[in-house]
Amino acid sequence: QQQQQQQQQQRRTGTMAGTERNTKILALFDVDGTLTVARKAITPEMDAFMGKLREKIVVGVVGGSDLVKQREQLGENVTDVYDYSFSENGLVGYKDGKLFHTQSFKDYLGEDKLKEFINFVLKYLADVDIPVKRGTFVEYRQGMLNISPIGRACSREERDDFEAFDKDAKVREAMVAALDKEFGDRFNLKFSIGGQISFDVFPKGWDKTYCLQFVEKDGYDEIHFFGDKTYDGGNDFEIFSDPRTIGHTVTSWEETMRICQELFLS
Repeated sequence: QQQQQQQQQQRRTGTMAGTERNTKILALFDVDGTLTVARKAITPEMDAFMGKLREKIVVGVVGGSDLVKQREQLGENVTDVYDYSFSENGLVGYKDGKLFHTQSFKDYLGEDKLKEFINFVLKYLADVDIPVKRGTFVEYRQGMLNISPIGRACSREERDDFEAFDKDAKVREAMVAALDKEFGDRFNLKFSIGGQISFDVFPKGWDKTYCLQFVEKDGYDEIHFFGDKTYDGGNDFEIFSDPRTIGHTVTSWEETMRICQELFLS
């Protein structure tokens, strides 16, 4: 038990006896599809690997979901076992286990504009014809709105079915185009399709590049980013293609592990 506690302490501080850590290299990781299967918890194998990686370099996570979901997927101690934990694209930022930044979508937009936007969304969704509708179509998060045509209350099976359906039907794509036309310039909003069933709405510049303003101050020689939705329109695209990062596209946590092994551990 003492050995286990010692290992957990080393994981928290990123130190292991006899290992040289390069504190000039930072690797940032998307969560869904990069460290985990979408919406699933990290596997013990991947969790252990990330601990090993942190002995060699500085490691951070940057996800679109809120901190509650990040903890569900990566562990309650996510803010301790990664050097940086950025939830909601960095609008909630932790470094070395301490909260150092928060920002709010509601404060940015104001109640009147927020209400106008949500009313438009609900009217639009009422006319969308898809095989199944459930509940929680609009989820308010601290730094964004998450909009789901099927509703976030759907089952895993319904989620998978909608993802397959939307590949051809392009429901989310059409809805994003309509919202962008109505609100993009007027409210300075950006839209990003991510995950299986939804898309995010946030002010321009509040994509995953938002977190880079904090890490670039810390003077890294290299900032690597790993993500699966790195195509134009995906929620990893902006940070992946940002000149401040070295971008890596992955299709699974296993591929993330393989590339990191080659780059940092061999």
